[in-house]
Amino acid sequence: MTRSTAAPGTARGSRPAGALQALRVLAVLATLGLLYQGATAGRILMPTSEDAEEWHGGGAIALHVLTGLLTLAAFWYRRTSGGPWWPTVVSGAVFVVTFVEASFGHGDSLWIHVPLALLLTIGTVWVTAWTFTGPGRPDARGR
Repeated sequence: MTRSTAAPGTARGSRPAGALQALRVLAVLATLGLLYQGATAGRILMPTSEDAEEWHGGGAIALHVLTGLLTLAAFWYRRTSGGPWWPTVVSGAVFVVTFVEASFGHGDSLWIHVPLALLLTIGTVWVTAWTFTGPGRPDARGR
């Protein structure tokens, strides 16, 4: 009888299983959403931009959805592969902070909005980088 040598969270050797693939796709999309938010925030500061706030607000809604789905995908990966718990926690924290950050996005509260945006970026990029470097390694399980 032979034993499978596929790493946890992978199927057929190096091909990512469904949960890991979903986690990777959503992590990249959330990171791209953050880049979009940064670009539209820069447009808001320009005196000639008239509809930049609408674009930024729409991007915020998309970011809420993407980070929520990222949290679910991280949980799915944890449950199906026995992977680490921290990507789910970080993704969940990022999801919650998107709402807190959005509530500080107007008027005199930008002094908190911008640092929270940086915190969102750090958390999202951290999870995104991990999805491509951490899963599948024997020492990446359960930590």
